[in-house]
Amino acid sequence: MADYISTTWLGNMKFESTNPSGHTLFIDAGIESGGKGEGYRPKALMLSGLAGCSGLDVAALIKKMKLEVETFKIEIEANLTEEHPKFYDYVAMHFHFHGANLEEKKLQRAVDLSIDKYCGVMAMFRQFAELKIETHFHKN
Repeated sequence: MADYISTTWLGNMKFESTNPSGHTLFIDAGIESGGKGEGYRPKALMLSGLAGCSGLDVAALIKKMKLEVETFKIEIEANLTEEHPKFYDYVAMHFHFHGANLEEKKLQRAVDLSIDKYCGVMAMFRQFAELKIETHFHKN
């Protein structure tokens, strides 16, 4: 089944976009590009999609494996090419796990399953970008 979204121009450089979940979000250009910065930037939204896709996988695996994780964060740094059309050619993802009783091997397995098997957004990014994945464990 295909996903369906509808994106409506609200004037100037701002758009409102629906999501299959029924939620909406705003997309806008930055001030330097003629917008007002009142929404997500399209390319950065792709990075949020990547983090969200992998994050959902890992969260489901944490639950399934009954692992103790206090907090979990994904940070992404990406390089945008200079020439048009500009795209991300390099993406570094950093998975950060915090907790007193982190089972590092199992958490690493959850990350590996997401990046190698489950995350479809990751598979899409692999078509155009070099990916670097790092996992960091912070024991309290």
